[in-house]
Amino acid sequence: MTKVRDLVEYITKSLADKPDDVHVSEIEGETSLVLELRVAPEDMGRMIGREGRTINAMRSLSRVLGAKMGKKVTLEIV
Repeated sequence: MTKVRDLVEYITKSLADKPDDVHVSEIEGETSLVLELRVAPEDMGRMIGREGRTINAMRSLSRVLGAKMGKKVTLEIV
């Protein structure tokens, strides 16, 4: 399931001021995948975006890619 993780990591590192502080971990179940996104505190607002638009867009993209692979994907910022 690394395609979803790689996509989220690529998008996040592209947006972050400190791309070295971006960490994406995954917890995989039989039919689900939970991605935990960790960024530097100063990048947190940038990842969330205005009214949550950025993180919601990343969640939508990861859900679509996960659905193609038969998994339910949840993206959380930790």
